[in-house]
Amino acid sequence: MFSHDIIKKRILIFGVNGLLGQSLVKFFSQNNNSEVLGCSVEQNSFLDNFEYQRCDITKRDEVKDIIYNFYPDVIINAAAFTNVDGSEKEKEIAWKVNVKGVEYLAETCRVMDTQLVHISTDYIFDGENGPYSESDTPNPLGYYGRTKLASENALKISGANCTILRTNVLYGVCKGKADFVRWLIGQLKVNKSVKIVTDQINNPTFVRDLVQAISKAIEFKKTGIFNIGGREFISRYDFSLLIADFFGLKKNLIDPILTKELNQQANRPLKSGLIILKAETELGYKPHSIKESLALIKKELC
Repeated sequence: MFSHDIIKKRILIFGVNGLLGQSLVKFFSQNNNSEVLGCSVEQNSFLDNFEYQRCDITKRDEVKDIIYNFYPDVIINAAAFTNVDGSEKEKEIAWKVNVKGVEYLAETCRVMDTQLVHISTDYIFDGENGPYSESDTPNPLGYYGRTKLASENALKISGANCTILRTNVLYGVCKGKADFVRWLIGQLKVNKSVKIVTDQINNPTFVRDLVQAISKAIEFKKTGIFNIGGREFISRYDFSLLIADFFGLKKNLIDPILTKELNQQANRPLKSGLIILKAETELGYKPHSIKESLALIKKELC
């Protein structure tokens, strides 16, 4: 009888400093069957006891070097320019990160037969008639949505093994920049009133659920497009009231407002959200309820 070492799956994560990136590193680093390398454009890492490499996804040579040196089985792209209003002003940067960077990843993945898991968004839709299925026709309202749709199209014609996971209103705990939930808690804790829109409908995605979906897509070697979100479709305002209620904060500090009253640079899809039936069926995807997610967040924040 011969003993064989378990062959570890080599996973390369781009964008390890963000909410999703940090959660992915935590999940796969605790998995004995994975060998994880992370990279980020930023100098300093928010991750404890995790060595990562600096890499600018918009620099083709840097991307190729890091991939060829590590030779991953799977690449997860959690790097993106996600500033919706900023994308209207900084179109060149948004395009370089969200489209050209993805093209560079796909080029190398095709050559190495590596699975590429890419994160997209419900902002590729116009929000006229949501929630949306994977087969609905995209019609982005702003430049951010256009870049994310362009990244999807680039992957479809790349010849690489690609998995596209669309998500919306991602929330959870990470170090550094606060997500919507922690931002709201922070404001209400110091008795600051906030204006929250009543006319944007989504099914917010708990970051641990998105990680679960990514893990399943890798395990089952699934390619194509999958929608990932929560079970509950809810307005941003009602979501805020739930958060305030759960954390025992003052709901009367939350002022309802319409999106058009904010005069934001980029238009937002209003009646949006993503139908998750395909992910539930093919990936065995099981999202937490909002209350279950908030309970887990509360535990992490204590």
